Amino acid sequence: MPKVIHEKDKCIGCGACAAVCPDFWEMGSDGKSHLKGSKKAGKNFELTLKDAACNQDAANTCPVQCIQVK
Repeated sequence: MPKVIHEKDKCIGCGACAAVCPDFWEMGSDGKSHLKGSKKAGKNFELTLKDAACNQDAANTCPVQCIQVK
């Protein structure tokens, strides 16, 4: 199953991920993106899914490449 990893400390808050994949991404009150339903894993946030869905699009549009789908 795919795992989405968000390196939030690298996020610049551009909102590209939330624009292309609003079912999984939103802008947080801190001005950075938030992966809905994710859990803290060390310095990152992770979410395991049955299907990567639009998260690969979010990773591809991120200008600082802080989203990974593995």
